[in-house]
Amino acid sequence: MRNFRPFLKTVIVLSICGFGWRCSSNQNTVTGDIYHNTTAHFNGYFYAKEKILEIEKTITQGQDDDPNQILRLFPKLDTALAKSYRKDTEEAIKMASISIQRHPNSRWLDDNYLLVGLARLYDCDFQNAIQTFKFVNTKGKDPNVRHEAIVHLIRTFTENGDFPRAEEAFQFLEKEKLSDANTKRLFLEKAYYYQVRGDFDNMVRNLSAVDTLLTRADRKGRIYFIIGQVYQQLGFRFEAYGYYRKCLATNPEYEIDFYARLNMAQVAELDNDKNRRLIRNQFEKLLKDTKNAEFKDKIYYELGEFERKQGNLDEAIAAYKLAAHAGKNRRIQGNAFLRTGEIYFDSLRKFSPAKAYYDSAVASLPKDIEGYEAISKRQKVLGDFVTYTETIQWQDSLLALASLDSTSLRHRVDSTLTARQPKEDTKKKKKRRAESASDTRQTSTLYQTESTSTTDWYFGNLSAVSTGQSEFRRIWGNISLEDNWRRSTKTANAAPALSAGATATQPTTGESAPETKATEAPDAAFNELYKAIPRTEDARASALSKIEEAYFKLGDLYYFQLEEKANATQSYEMLLSRFPASEYKPEVLYKLYLIYKEKEDGLASTYAEQLKREFPTSTYTKILLNPDYLKETSVAQEKQKLIYRDAYADFQRNNLRGTQEKLRQANSIGETQFTPQLQLLQILITGKTEDVTRYQYELGEFIKKYPEGKLHSYAEELLTSSRTFQEKTERARGIRFAVSLDEPHYFVVVHRIYDQASGEIAQRLDKLNIEQFKKHNLVSTNLIFDDQLALTFVGDLPTLQEALAYLQSFESRLAKEKPFSTLNFHNFVITKDNFNIFYRNKALDEYLSFFDRYYKK
Repeated sequence: MRNFRPFLKTVIVLSICGFGWRCSSNQNTVTGDIYHNTTAHFNGYFYAKEKILEIEKTITQGQDDDPNQILRLFPKLDTALAKSYRKDTEEAIKMASISIQRHPNSRWLDDNYLLVGLARLYDCDFQNAIQTFKFVNTKGKDPNVRHEAIVHLIRTFTENGDFPRAEEAFQFLEKEKLSDANTKRLFLEKAYYYQVRGDFDNMVRNLSAVDTLLTRADRKGRIYFIIGQVYQQLGFRFEAYGYYRKCLATNPEYEIDFYARLNMAQVAELDNDKNRRLIRNQFEKLLKDTKNAEFKDKIYYELGEFERKQGNLDEAIAAYKLAAHAGKNRRIQGNAFLRTGEIYFDSLRKFSPAKAYYDSAVASLPKDIEGYEAISKRQKVLGDFVTYTETIQWQDSLLALASLDSTSLRHRVDSTLTARQPKEDTKKKKKRRAESASDTRQTSTLYQTESTSTTDWYFGNLSAVSTGQSEFRRIWGNISLEDNWRRSTKTANAAPALSAGATATQPTTGESAPETKATEAPDAAFNELYKAIPRTEDARASALSKIEEAYFKLGDLYYFQLEEKANATQSYEMLLSRFPASEYKPEVLYKLYLIYKEKEDGLASTYAEQLKREFPTSTYTKILLNPDYLKETSVAQEKQKLIYRDAYADFQRNNLRGTQEKLRQANSIGETQFTPQLQLLQILITGKTEDVTRYQYELGEFIKKYPEGKLHSYAEELLTSSRTFQEKTERARGIRFAVSLDEPHYFVVVHRIYDQASGEIAQRLDKLNIEQFKKHNLVSTNLIFDDQLALTFVGDLPTLQEALAYLQSFESRLAKEKPFSTLNFHNFVITKDNFNIFYRNKALDEYLSFFDRYYKK
């Protein structure tokens, strides 16, 4: 107690002195420094730091990881997510700013500015974040804080897509002497920069270099996992395996742990059967582990990958099918369908099942995955393949049935339906036997989807129940759940039949229902088929035309898409055999000539002679005789381009007659690939010489005639612009601005919200107000105009002369300086009354026309 009294006196004295210190923020005494440093640290800085940590936690939780792809080192900053924590960023900036204002000489000043910069970075306010970090770097006293500011500047430049400046920043830091903490931050930021740029080689170099500096707080296991992923993608299996092991040694979060084990199986060296068995045992253990229940689809998928790499295609397909049905992850499901389709397409060359799996893959996979366009393209190719083959089969069947009379046709249909039923029953029996044999034979858990956990209760033991079901199916088959299931004849469900001594009586309604349903199905099938049969000459010609086109397109698909020239030859030759006068014959003969020429087969000359004899004026004959034919055609095209250049120059000078004469000269050369350009210029002349309706009609026809290419897009833009202008013109007739201009005015700058320049524009205008128009006490105000544009306006300018003077000062001085020199904006003066009309109607284009007409004079 005796020792406590001096301490208490000291505390009281210091507290009394504190009241005197608190009033002066510029106190340079020792006690003043202690007070300001302590208060700045444990008040503003502490609470701002806590808010920044909460924001970082929110960003991390919002990260959508896909372990099938290389994980992002840092979460991508997103403006949509930033809105959810904007109150926290504003609070962090507020607390740090209070500390800066009240304690400007504390040693926590730079740290507070650093927190302001981080808050702006996380708020996606990149420009202000850059300015803040630059301020810390130039004005800061602590070199470590200055270096940390540049590290955060690298992140800001990277997120903003300003890669050259990011590279300049980290090259500067590489020459500086950094603390361990800043060295670690620099390596991580460089690695993230290279990841965003897609340079995985330099990314993994920086991550490897930071290894010794990492702590558990840095989520070290996740970083090791990312390094393993990069090495695996680059093909360094041994290094990848090592980093996955290091990842597991850190005891990471469960999902990372799980995927690290799976990836280790992918990169493990499999030199012999023993190693392969070990990997299969590893998969089996993963499937047995109840903690992996939600990851079964992924385990089966990786098992399929493993079997595919070993060349065990049947086992791979079985595993992929289990993966597709074992979980709800659409991405894994889509990849499983895709892999199965690839096996059928690339290895087994079975295109019909491949098409079905590609359909499922495209329906399941997200459209933003890498290679989606190629997957979709192959799906379309397979879809076309099935369409063409089914068209040939269906139309041939219909033509064969057309030659039968009604009785024979009905007999053929009934025979087909009757024959189909036993086959389906046989297939079902075979399937049941196969399932039974598989259930009896299969002891491994690799290809089973049910849990093998044991329990005392029979129906709680899924393994026992599954075995019982298999044994029951083996003996009894698939029996529906109903009464008297063991009886061969069941009175409740038996079809009505007349015994030998029974009297024929009218059946009851309940007894006739099965018979009615049995007869309705064949009748419906027959009627539908009968309607599709081509009876008339026109219908038969249409069916033959469909077959002809299908053979031609099937041949092209084999030739160009699937690169199977033997099948392409078969399709082309079948086309010529069945349709000797086909419109596709010249092109088919030329393609057969090319195929056999490549094989150095004598048939090449046969097809060449036939093409020259039967189609001497065909384009394909000209190409055959003159390999430079296409080049010479391009010469004509170049001549048209030269004439077009002069014609377009006349058009720009409004010499429309000269333009039309040159267009006639260019068209007289003949039709080439450049002809659409000439036609579009003729339409532009129509737009100047005839009414807008005619102009829009011709543009619409041009768009229909040329549905692809740059000219199509340009013509659509012209048509849209014409219609928009017409609508605005009609709307402007209903907007009337007041012509009385000798009234108080506003000066207005209209700029894009996307540029985030409202604050800077207002500051520059306020500076102009003070320097040149101080007597008017002008005020700058920001206002949202619409979804894309914002307004910054200055008021009140008392007279028209003052408004024009302000406009002249702005255009002669500020408009040439930043930020205006880098922005796309409009500026004008406007009366208060007209401003109300302008803002209410969002009539920017209309007022700009009014401004040009009445003010610029």
